[in-house]
Amino acid sequence: MSYVLVINSGSSSIKFQIVDPAGGATDAPLVSGLVEKIGEPGGRISINHDGRKHESNQPIRDHRGGLQLAVAMLDSLGVGPTQLDLIAVGHRVVHGGETFPGPALVNDTVVEQIRDLVPLAPLHNPANIDGIEVARDLLPNIPHVAVFDTGFFGELPEAAATYAVNAEVAEKYQVRRYGFHGTSHEFVSGQVSEFLGAEPADVNQIVLHLGNGASCSAVRGGQPIDTSMGLTPLAGLVMGTRSGDLDPGVIFHLHRQAGMNIDEIDTLLNRQSGIKGIAGVNDFRDLHAKIDEGDEAAKLAFDVYITQLRRYIGAYMIALGRVDAITFTAGVGENDSATRAAALAGLEMYGIELDPERNAGPNDGPRVISADSSTVKVLVVPTNEELAIAQKAAEVVSAR
Repeated sequence: MSYVLVINSGSSSIKFQIVDPAGGATDAPLVSGLVEKIGEPGGRISINHDGRKHESNQPIRDHRGGLQLAVAMLDSLGVGPTQLDLIAVGHRVVHGGETFPGPALVNDTVVEQIRDLVPLAPLHNPANIDGIEVARDLLPNIPHVAVFDTGFFGELPEAAATYAVNAEVAEKYQVRRYGFHGTSHEFVSGQVSEFLGAEPADVNQIVLHLGNGASCSAVRGGQPIDTSMGLTPLAGLVMGTRSGDLDPGVIFHLHRQAGMNIDEIDTLLNRQSGIKGIAGVNDFRDLHAKIDEGDEAAKLAFDVYITQLRRYIGAYMIALGRVDAITFTAGVGENDSATRAAALAGLEMYGIELDPERNAGPNDGPRVISADSSTVKVLVVPTNEELAIAQKAAEVVSAR
């Protein structure tokens, strides 16, 4: 059996999985692991394999040291990269800009092109590059493939991708809508067509990726025509700790009236806003518990979240003209029946009707949660970004 090692390298952690690219969305990976607290005294490596969890606690100096230790642990378990038929290493890269509308076989030039895009994703691309460079050094004889969060949205219609700002400034500084969570949106929209037994070209759908980070997309005939995130993942829906859309004048107001600098405003909007900013918690289980206790701030946070979500659903219904399916995915989308019910409440006149029992059912794979009388299918489809990256990497390698 052939496998792909999928690496998601963050600033102080490395998530990884060894995945069968021919597997299904709900299949468990052969191995999943996490290297965390890189550069801190209490470093830890944890690996899940064959139903058991293996851990090692020790200082981890940098990404190179962390990945070396992880590979050594995998070797000791008999599932190291050189002990398997590993056909590729797939790397998640957050921002591909306009340079990468799809996955890319990694070479020195590609690494430098990703580095050139750091100004568009200063918190993410540098860590992604670290992971690529370390993994290429450790596994030089295996092809490496970069898969970009922005890739699926690389060919959005110009009217959807273009911001109404000075054209010269926008071109010089690469200001446009890029969109994110693209790997998930592409994977889930493909799963929907397959689940419905239809060709992707025949399906118009709205995909709602609702996790701590949240985004939605309008997909016509397999191609995205709009998405909620923009130049950065801050735009669009209300999220766990991110504000989502807001009047840009808020930034000027906070600078002038509160004396906040750009970094402080960045932190406020990305890490101290959203559900957490209003309710004090960002886990939806905690949010519902507070609502049940009568917490007014928690109820307001939920209402604000749903209001923004419904704005986008309505806008995308109009943009698509005909909607065949609306799909919920990711942590909140797959597991929170109350959010799904609130998001689509009162839309029967538009052919959207949930079945309460189906909606309350367990998250045990792709399923329809709409009523039989609903002309628009409403689904819950688990996302699997690691599998999607593995599949993309395998496709690139096989096409060489």
